[in-house]
Amino acid sequence: MKPFFKHLFITLTFFTLAALLPLTATAQSADPFENGWTLNADDSKLRYMSVKKGNKAETNSFATLSGLITESGKAQIRVLLDSVDTKIDLRNVRMRFLFFETFLHPEATITAQLDPGILQDLHNTRRKLIDLDFTLSLHGVTVNKTAEVAIALINNDRVTVSTTTPIALALTDFNLETGREKLQEAANVAIVPLGIVSFDFVFDRSSPGTPPNLALVTNAVTPGSAALETKGNLDREACIGRFEILSRTGNIYFAAGSSRLADKSKPLLDNLYDIVNRCPDLRIEIAGHTDSDGSTPANKRLSQKRASSVGQYLQAKGITGGRMQIVGYGEANPLYPNDSSANKAKNRRIEFSVLN
Repeated sequence: MKPFFKHLFITLTFFTLAALLPLTATAQSADPFENGWTLNADDSKLRYMSVKKGNKAETNSFATLSGLITESGKAQIRVLLDSVDTKIDLRNVRMRFLFFETFLHPEATITAQLDPGILQDLHNTRRKLIDLDFTLSLHGVTVNKTAEVAIALINNDRVTVSTTTPIALALTDFNLETGREKLQEAANVAIVPLGIVSFDFVFDRSSPGTPPNLALVTNAVTPGSAALETKGNLDREACIGRFEILSRTGNIYFAAGSSRLADKSKPLLDNLYDIVNRCPDLRIEIAGHTDSDGSTPANKRLSQKRASSVGQYLQAKGITGGRMQIVGYGEANPLYPNDSSANKAKNRRIEFSVLN
């Protein structure tokens, strides 16, 4: 290239870059919440760790997350608990039915108010550590917590909000102790009554004039819709495992001394129907059990009637009577000695099993 043209090329390049630089700088808005932000579910992670057998730690996650940050800085995250991912099918089912009781509490929500004043210079600092007050609603309980989080501006259209250290959650704070006990009995392991949570939430800035979609965090959730499991019919092993787990829930209720199903039994029974419907080649036994209070003949009759009530509920939803064998065992097969009110409550139960 001749010297003149080379000089001209360099000069034009310099002025071109100089003209672009101010535009690039102004694109980094000083308003951290301009247009609002929407959670990028594919790139975000919410994990929890449990400790079993004294020192064995297991880390699991959730597959279905949604959320947003409004233009005023209000952050909301929704977690569909049915999407719990332990990498093992029946362990997922145990977590759903025995621990989280997702047929009653299908979601957890996290809400927080981010302070625009604290984050006003994020476009310059790129990353800030803040103590964030947040509210966690889980299993019908709402608790206020504080955690240190790192907020990083990756570029003008992407921000991350991440824990700097794991957050410890006591299971007793969320009425999850009974669920822990059920898990221990089902898996025959000791579980520490503590959940250790961490997250990496990634948000993308919304386009001008299109604020985040509030439906992401407000639409009704259908229990089971986000479950990580085979769609359609289940194989025999999956069916047997699910019936064994459902037998441990303890969420089928009757009025005292009565065979009338309580309304609060219906969420679990609707899930039971879904599973029976997906095991079309199998006949199942529905077995009623009682504690030892009352006479042996009366207990046998009551257990038979209670099992029949469950069968009638399933039949009304479409399961044919020929697929169900109804049995009342009364007090004959206790799980625990009938020496306390707690043990008696566990012995009053409906069990499900696959017939040969």
